[in-house]
Amino acid sequence: MVGMYWEDWEIGKEYVSPSRTITEADIVHFAGISGDYNPLHINEEHCKKTIFGTRIAHGPLVYSIAAGLLFQLHLYDDTLIAFLGFDSLKFTKHVIAGDTITAKIIVTEKRETSKTDRGVMKRSLKVYNQNDEMVQDAIQAFLLKRKPK
Repeated sequence: MVGMYWEDWEIGKEYVSPSRTITEADIVHFAGISGDYNPLHINEEHCKKTIFGTRIAHGPLVYSIAAGLLFQLHLYDDTLIAFLGFDSLKFTKHVIAGDTITAKIIVTEKRETSKTDRGVMKRSLKVYNQNDEMVQDAIQAFLLKRKPK
């Protein structure tokens, strides 16, 4: 399967990922993989005294899962050259175990590069919980293959 080439991305077009529930195991495993053992993620008794009242998921964990959900759409199969980075990334609401997230992207910008076989596409990424509350908001840039001539 071949994903979408740079030319195929339409400014203003929206794509919606499947949904996935964040589990306690996700949070614990991410703490172990990342080494981020902040009490906000691993200490329930500590968190009972915080504004959250319970442990929260790591922001980068939520982003990583959202990225994986979007890759399940097969939009980039064999056409993605590189993820160039974020223009912005905001964590707008906390996520806890049991929350279900969905990612939505909207293409915001496209530009050619000096190399004719590739182009840059920017998109807005918004991640929502099961209550349709935005939990993350980002602008990302990708380097994509152009259609073969």
